[in-house]
Amino acid sequence: MPLRCTFACALALLCAAPAAAATRAPWATVNVCDTASNPDTVGIRGSMPGGVNGATDMFIRFQVQYERDDGSWRFLSSGGDSGFIDAGRAKARGSRQAGHSFRLNPPPAGNVYTLRGLVTFEWRAKDGTVVRRTRKRTTAGHRSTAGADPAGFSAAECTITA
Repeated sequence: MPLRCTFACALALLCAAPAAAATRAPWATVNVCDTASNPDTVGIRGSMPGGVNGATDMFIRFQVQYERDDGSWRFLSSGGDSGFIDAGRAKARGSRQAGHSFRLNPPPAGNVYTLRGLVTFEWRAKDGTVVRRTRKRTTAGHRSTAGADPAGFSAAECTITA
């Protein structure tokens, strides 16, 4: 018996494809921002899709940027780089996530720090050769925020005040 797809079925498939692709795209978010249990701390989480080759290893690097008075963004001069963290072996389905928290010196009285994350994702062959690399700035609205404080928190930026 041939498989039939009605107009409603075809529409559902067309709408589902971009959503499925979007969940497979790398993303980064701020999931901790100066809370009572994590004062003067910014936590960044990233998710990266697996690959078609199970021999590929996945790595994530978290870096903190601050906003200058002129609106430009700069990396912290020290203490704001996790280095590459092993996120595990790539799988054809699913994704891997990792996170890193940075505890900063509090701003001087009357000052505010506005921070964001820049996350680098790398897929590497067994010999360490980078086969794919991409970078993402932190954005809000991500559902999978393990380790978030408060639970479920996802933001593009973090503001720490004195």
